[in-house]
Amino acid sequence: MAPQTSIPPAANILGTIGTICWCVQLLPQIWRNWRTKSTEGLPATMMFLWSASGVPFGIYAIVQNFNIPLQVQPQCFCFLCGVSWAQCLVYGRKWRAWTVTLLYSCILLVYAALQAGLVFAIRPAYARGTEWPVLFIGIIAFIVLLSGYFPIPFELIKRRGRVVGIDFIFLGIDWFGAFFSLVSLVAQEEFDALFGTLYALCCAIEMSMVASHLIWMMRTKKFRKLAKDAGVTFDEHPECVAWQAKGIDLGAKFRKMVGMKEKADKDADARPETSDEEEHVEAVQMNGAEDQKNTVPNVVAPRPEP
Repeated sequence: MAPQTSIPPAANILGTIGTICWCVQLLPQIWRNWRTKSTEGLPATMMFLWSASGVPFGIYAIVQNFNIPLQVQPQCFCFLCGVSWAQCLVYGRKWRAWTVTLLYSCILLVYAALQAGLVFAIRPAYARGTEWPVLFIGIIAFIVLLSGYFPIPFELIKRRGRVVGIDFIFLGIDWFGAFFSLVSLVAQEEFDALFGTLYALCCAIEMSMVASHLIWMMRTKKFRKLAKDAGVTFDEHPECVAWQAKGIDLGAKFRKMVGMKEKADKDADARPETSDEEEHVEAVQMNGAEDQKNTVPNVVAPRPEP
């Protein structure tokens, strides 16, 4: 693995298309969140992890000397994912807007300082032939970005395959962004296997989300027709709601299980501990009480009459 020495025009063109897609991919999602004032079904964890992945992603792209569009791409991706995450806090968790704005501004400053510092720290060593720091940063970016998809299967299982809260225009643009970025890497003189795998997995995961929703639509065709005939939406028809409610909320089950365990631990910690001496005294007192209970009180016998 070595930094790119020259970038073919085709790689620049394809990378530019991918960057444009990833610069605007989240705008439909952000608009949807703002218009509906809801982020139901959009995992805040996914948005935060995607935003955080922009830092190692950007470091790796800059040090590897990717084409300029691929170096700009992580910065835009990081910022827009952070905006969507902030919306999840405001609309989903009811945080105050100014609090979220201040928090996000501080996070962006930390991201910028961290990325600049690590680029200047790693680049000289990489130029001397020390490759492991760059590879390590790339692996971190790979893991963090893909970890953002982890809540998606739980949401799909909970909603019986239905995609809720995630804009399909966003998914489509995101898919094209990953695809053209992947092709851009192929067009370079040296293909980067790590990020090529990352882009390919992003495409595969997003296609699986679309496929899951299409299967849900086929399964609910009868119910959606019932709702349409009744002049209501799917989520307003009683039969549709009853069918949809049969999904399994694995996250809630896990939180409940952990909560029960924590409660049991707290109850155990709340019970006072007794020493061996105290236990001995208690045992003696209990035995004394039992003896006293079972003992018949002395009775004075009457004298016989003469």
